Amino acid sequence: MCYGTELTSNAVLVRSAEAEVEWHYIAPGQPMQIGYVESFNCRMRDELLNETLFLSMDHARVQIAA
Repeated sequence: MCYGTELTSNAVLVRSAEAEVEWHYIAPGQPMQIGYVESFNCRMRDELLNETLFLSMDHARVQIAA
């Protein structure tokens, strides 16, 4: 029996709760939610993450908010 992914998932959920990060699941029967997220991730990466050197978490928050 392999518990690798299950233990990883549990660790991510625990850490997100500790950091007070809300965890949202894709609703069953709503595959377009994946497309929306992937589109956002691609644009965020192209327009910000590939172009910006973040000097600190505060700097990253300011740049992302802008």
